[in-house]
Amino acid sequence: MVSRVIPVDDFDLVIFGATGDLAHRKILPGLFRRFVAGQIPETSRIIGAARTEQDDHAFREQAAQAIVEFGGAQKNDPRLAQFLDLLGYTAIDAKGEGGWQELGARIRKDAIHAFYFSVAPALFGDIAERLSSHGIADGKSRIVVEKPFGRDLQTARALNATLARHFEEKQIYRIDHYLGKETVQNLMAVRFANVLFEPLWNSQYVDHVQITVAETVGVAGRGSYYDKSGAIRDMVQNHMMQLLCLIAMEPPYHFDPNAVRDEKLKVIRALQPVEPGDIVRGQYQADGKSTGYVEDSENPATRTESYVAMKVCISNWRWQGTPFYLRTGKKLRARTSEIAIVFREPPHSIFDDSGAPKANELVIRLQPNEGMNLKVMIKEPGPGGMRLVQVPLDMSFAEALGAEGSDMPDAYERLIMDVIRGNQTLFMRGDEVEAAWAWTDPVITAWEDSKRRPEPYDAGSSGPEEALRLMHRDNRRWREIRG
Repeated sequence: MVSRVIPVDDFDLVIFGATGDLAHRKILPGLFRRFVAGQIPETSRIIGAARTEQDDHAFREQAAQAIVEFGGAQKNDPRLAQFLDLLGYTAIDAKGEGGWQELGARIRKDAIHAFYFSVAPALFGDIAERLSSHGIADGKSRIVVEKPFGRDLQTARALNATLARHFEEKQIYRIDHYLGKETVQNLMAVRFANVLFEPLWNSQYVDHVQITVAETVGVAGRGSYYDKSGAIRDMVQNHMMQLLCLIAMEPPYHFDPNAVRDEKLKVIRALQPVEPGDIVRGQYQADGKSTGYVEDSENPATRTESYVAMKVCISNWRWQGTPFYLRTGKKLRARTSEIAIVFREPPHSIFDDSGAPKANELVIRLQPNEGMNLKVMIKEPGPGGMRLVQVPLDMSFAEALGAEGSDMPDAYERLIMDVIRGNQTLFMRGDEVEAAWAWTDPVITAWEDSKRRPEPYDAGSSGPEEALRLMHRDNRRWREIRG
């Protein structure tokens, strides 16, 4: 199998916050990899913009170090030198007038214009206003904004209104890197390009769905920031909500940005309110080897969760009666992200002496080792009667696609190229963000009003005991967290 790399058109990309961590770890290394793959024209320009006073040469040196460290490049790679020639830098005062005239002078009129806001959301409005007032951006320009898209419905609406004063919705790309993962996109292909699955993708055949995003790291080093958000704001309202939508959505009439996002919005609006007994929050504890959440957050009175598990129900014809179980947390047993669709057991077993058949499961692995696994029942090999055994039909991209499967573009690479193409399919729309907050806000408010502290759990475990009981009372079990 040979993958096709389709070059994008000539562009000017301005990265605000170009000296920050995200630019160094993801954006610049990702752009370099796309350049090496032949997707970025050599005439394109990538312009860094930040408060730091430095020239083009100093910025290129910083970029080279970041690409070597995080992009796997070699210092003497001639392609790195070619890529660095595309880079320039302008010092910018986001809240003042310094640097904007110089930045405007760098932008070509005949190229695609994209502006990446890799800065705090508090600066989005200032940058958008100055791009407009200085004539740097026009009606064809595109802006990319990073999460968080507000911290509640009120702030999300205010943020959307701020951006809307200067840009149309078709120009705004709200980036969620989870949607750029190859397996997430393949979820739509599996559902809508195979007659095998879509007829079974409903409450008649699906018993329940589990979505797990587990991390082994804590919040040390960013505890004060994380303590203002918590797991539900950091993961559930955006990443996990998007995964749930892709699983539960109806087939769009066409693979078109607005058609896809219309169907995702319907799912969010069909979510039932979460009952207080259907949510569990937890905090990891110190274990003698490492600190606990209270120490990492530097807040002895903290009631912010580092773990959340919840049962979610969707009020529509397709999913009525099929629960979705979501869980995410820090300092868990392994780093893994997966979606498990657990089908119902056969209504009657003809194999009386061999034990009841187990339910089929389709597991989509997002990380690590992206791929899919379908568990089916077969006859155990050998003589001596009919004995059933469950086996996996396993497909990892690395094995199925060879070298191409192990060298897939990073999520940021794919999404930035979609920005240049003008394709918003994998980006959230403003009304989608607001609908997600409208559902999430009452969950957060109910928790805060209860004054309850999160349930403690051991670092390296699979979470609080209460989360296990959340499933057990429904006669179900969480899948084991494995790396």
